Amino acid sequence: MLKIRSLIAAVLLLACVPAFARARWTEQQALTWQKSQPWPVGANFLPSTAGNQLEMWQKETWDPATIDRELGWAEKIGMNTMRVFLHDLLWKSDPDGFSKRIDEFLTIADKHHIHPVLVLFDSCWDPQPHLGAQRQPTPGVHNSVWVQSPGVALEDRSQDARYEAYVKGVIGRFANDKRILAWDLWNEPDNEGGGNYKFTEPKNKDQIVFMLLPKVFDWARSVDPVQPLTSGVWHNEHWEDQSKWNPAMRTQLTQSDIISFHNYDWPEKFEQRIKSLLPLHRPILCTEYMARANGSTFDGSLPIAAKYNVGAINWGLVQGKEQTELPWESWDHPYVTKKPPIWFHEVFHTDGRPYRRAEVQLIRTLTREKPMWLTPFQYTRLGEMAAGAPNALLGSPTPLRVPPPPNPPPARPEAK
Repeated sequence: MLKIRSLIAAVLLLACVPAFARARWTEQQALTWQKSQPWPVGANFLPSTAGNQLEMWQKETWDPATIDRELGWAEKIGMNTMRVFLHDLLWKSDPDGFSKRIDEFLTIADKHHIHPVLVLFDSCWDPQPHLGAQRQPTPGVHNSVWVQSPGVALEDRSQDARYEAYVKGVIGRFANDKRILAWDLWNEPDNEGGGNYKFTEPKNKDQIVFMLLPKVFDWARSVDPVQPLTSGVWHNEHWEDQSKWNPAMRTQLTQSDIISFHNYDWPEKFEQRIKSLLPLHRPILCTEYMARANGSTFDGSLPIAAKYNVGAINWGLVQGKEQTELPWESWDHPYVTKKPPIWFHEVFHTDGRPYRRAEVQLIRTLTREKPMWLTPFQYTRLGEMAAGAPNALLGSPTPLRVPPPPNPPPARPEAK
């Protein structure tokens, strides 16, 4: 039976592959796509009843009722996208069932006018993923059961054909689906993992990723998706200096159709990061931000994103089994007997109450003031810049009416 399933999956995959793979979008193609999109604002989404991406998507723990309810809360505050993680093991074990659940998720999201970014691979947290029942979250610890994709399997080079089938199979099946905003091919590919997994990380992980990431872009392009491809840069102080790019960053910034990045810093640093990417003349999407105790807040970052026409996807929508309302430091100092003074991530309590009402009002206001990603004026100016015209202010010709911050910002930490 397994061989028959594999044969069927292979036939379906071949049917999805076009005769010619598409090239990377030109700058003008990317801007034309951007012009047709609403300004993307949303969250990294995991239903509150799941602790990781496997628990979200496996048949036994698939929870469309919770997904529907929680995406409804996002819609009500003006969010129109979600970033959602897939996993290679789900395609390996049940490609047809996994595809049906992706389609069901897209139907629910579309009902709420949400077009998600789908993530295929991830280098963060536990490098030993497994199917079946998942571990229960460690009390008081941030994101304690999240798993990498592929993880330690990277060490087995014979698995590359399976990754190719996964990329081509998933993207190929949804290559013309307008319900999807973009494909994020690999989350933080050169991340060392995080958490307490140092001794179980794949050997020579960075070198394997440096070699594999360009192939992933090639595989994705070979099925000719109408959606843009991206992978977000997340570290290194000098994105504007190509001499400081490592091989993963070079692939990310030269192969992505649209540019994406992560930033959990103060507003000044957030703006600096955006400015370092503007010379690439492509749509920019921040796919991770908002860590309150770290200085990254909605009122600090979201108006800046609007000013520079940058899409913004914060980490976390609803408090739940992922426990990312707890800070990163909880890996060393678990919050078992006390709660942190401020939530790190997340927007809603599990009953739908906003953590901070002023934050959701800010999101509503900005998405109402800036319904489209680009105005005709901005599209014209960006096109001129991409063609070599002198740099120009990228903000809206009419300033956005941004409400004042609801609370004074936390004091900056003393330099050490």
